Order: sequence, then C-alpha cells, then structure tokens
Amino acid sequence: MPVRWDTVTVNGQPMRVYIGVPEGAPRRAGILVAQHGAGVDGFVQDVVNRLFRQGYVAAAPELYHRQPADVKDNMTRIGMLRDEEIIADMNATLAHMKSLKDPALGPVGVVGFCMGGRVSYLIAAVNAEIKACTVFYGGNILKPWGAPPTPFERTKDIACPVIGFFGMEDTNPSPEDVKKIAAELTRFNKPHEFHTYHGAGHAFQNFLDAARYRERPARGTWSEMLAFFAQHLRP
Repeated sequence: MPVRWDTVTVNGQPMRVYIGVPEGAPRRAGILVAQHGAGVDGFVQDVVNRLFRQGYVAAAPELYHRQPADVKDNMTRIGMLRDEEIIADMNATLAHMKSLKDPALGPVGVVGFCMGGRVSYLIAAVNAEIKACTVFYGGNILKPWGAPPTPFERTKDIACPVIGFFGMEDTNPSPEDVKKIAAELTRFNKPHEFHTYHGAGHAFQNFLDAARYRERPARGTWSEMLAFFAQHLRP
C-alpha cells in the first residue's frame, strides 16, 4: 500500500508517521510535512496524499505522540511542544524516509502549515539536508518553545531557499512579523520570497475550516509551492 501509517522510534518512544511512497522510479525527491495545530488530521493527510500523487515521498509525523491521550485541546497540545523534541521527531522521520530502498530518497524539502510553518522554518535552520523550505502562515517563529534560541534567531543557519505564504488579515504571524522575518532573511543573504494575500487570514489553505478557507489563495499558493519544489528538488 503506497500511502500508509508507519511507526518509527524516537528516543525509545513510538511515533506514527503518515507516509506516501510512490512506486515506479528508482529515486524520488522527498517532502517532510509538518502538522498544524489539529495534528495529522484529514487536512494534513490530504497534503501528503496530494504530494504523493505528484511523485514525492511525503511524510507527516505525529508530533503530539509524547502527550497524554486525554489532552484534546489544540492550544494546550501546542503549548506542550518543545523545540528539541520537534527536531528529534522530524529528523527521525527523515531517517525513516532515507531507510527506504525502493525508491531511494533524493533531495528533501519541508512544508508546514500554521504551527507547522514554524516547524518548517526551524528544521530548515537545524538540518542542512533540507534543500527547500515552504512556510504557510507560520506563527510563533519569533518565540521559543522551551529553551532558546527561537527559529527566528536561527535564521543565519538556514541553508536552503525559503518561500512563504501569508494572509494580510492574520495576527500570528501579523504582517509586521512577516516583514521582520523577511528582513532577517535578507540580512543574512538567505534566498527567499514571501507572498501576502489580501482578504485572507490564518489557515486559508485549510478546507476543513469553512470560515477561514479561501479558495483563490489556496489554489494559487499550492501551485506556487509545487513549482518551488520542482525547481529545488530535482532527483
């Protein structure tokens, strides 16, 4: 079954990963998918499915796997995450993708939505194997989760191009935050392009949230993301 749930071990603990593995080619580019606040839900699974159909090995780890099962509130769950654990989870997922022999893994990118956009930025800064980074309205990039530094303070270590998509009506990140992040990328000569959309706020890609979903920027940014990955993740 090419799209499935796998289980990997992170520091002795099991973690489920939703992964799509295309067949019929000896080598495939890969994309790490960082979940949003609702977890690896139908929206994030759809992202993996769509990237899989585009020919990518795509994998989304369940970052909440350390938390008690009775914790249900998304904001509470987000507040329990720690950057050092997120890094371990994403790196373990990448290692699992690399362990595949059929197909062998080519260059790897990362994409994330909401809190996942923050994770995407973070991983691009700490793992030099990442060759392209996409950030969808990543909030809290300027804040640490646990011990510092923040993802923002790690900007100098990003070693790949970054593309970001944001809503003008968003408050986390606000347009002011987006400008600050872009200025920091410019300061360190990091190749990047940021796109901000009028009439859109947070989570405009999430078709499961009718109040926030915006069809035009959702379609446009998805196409831009695919073109960005096609440019930078050539197997």
